[in-house]
Amino acid sequence: MSSSTSYTLDVPGARLHYDVQGSGPLLMLIGHPMGADGFAPIASVLADDHTIVTYDPRGFGRSTIDDRGQDAEPDLVADDVRRVLDAVGGGPADVFGSSGGAVTGLALAARFPGHVRTLVAHEPPVALLLPDADQARAGVQEIYDAFRAEGIGAAWQKFFAFTGLGMPPQGGDATPQPPTAEMVATSERFFGQGLLPITLYEPDLDALRSGPVHVVPAGGATSKGQFAQRTAAALADRLGTSLIDFPGDHGGFVYHPKDFATTLRGVLA
Repeated sequence: MSSSTSYTLDVPGARLHYDVQGSGPLLMLIGHPMGADGFAPIASVLADDHTIVTYDPRGFGRSTIDDRGQDAEPDLVADDVRRVLDAVGGGPADVFGSSGGAVTGLALAARFPGHVRTLVAHEPPVALLLPDADQARAGVQEIYDAFRAEGIGAAWQKFFAFTGLGMPPQGGDATPQPPTAEMVATSERFFGQGLLPITLYEPDLDALRSGPVHVVPAGGATSKGQFAQRTAAALADRLGTSLIDFPGDHGGFVYHPKDFATTLRGVLA
């Protein structure tokens, strides 16, 4: 197993923390709001034959942000990723983005195509590409409104109901533990500054269709019908390409890292 080395990078309005491990072709794994730790299971597998870069988005994990009220606009976050790629050698790199990180990846591929060879966009929650876009927009707005009126607990309940994702396990008969200060801060920034800019982002489909980046929309094999799997399918339809099924659900890379890595290697090859 390869060891990981951590670095910091000052960018306008933030200080980013990123990690590098392994050797071989450059592959960056990006999430939002999830940071580097969430990719740990699959990063260690992929590092056998790739140089793996993971990072914490501005305002999450170890990465700081000057203005916590700054919206997580995908174009802004994509510029952060571009700067990290420059710091590790520029690329073009392969990029795997999941959830909000897949939306970041779409912005990166459209705005900085020279930095990306292949983008695997795993379940990007691009609500406005759905046939029922108005209904999806209203559902996302309800989550945001619940956060503003009732707090993060109410927002998470509506979020899980809307997306179709399962609630995290509570540990059987164990007494539920109160959220840590970091979990609260992450939730507040996600709902307050990330939810609307990310889910209501409109990808530059013309740039993605005509550009040099190979864009591969991907969905979970066991998450069919869920919100983010439906948006991934809508993206594939708009790009005129196929949706690739990956093992597991929205978090398949966490629970099935070896099988997931095998599928990802096949797509990148």
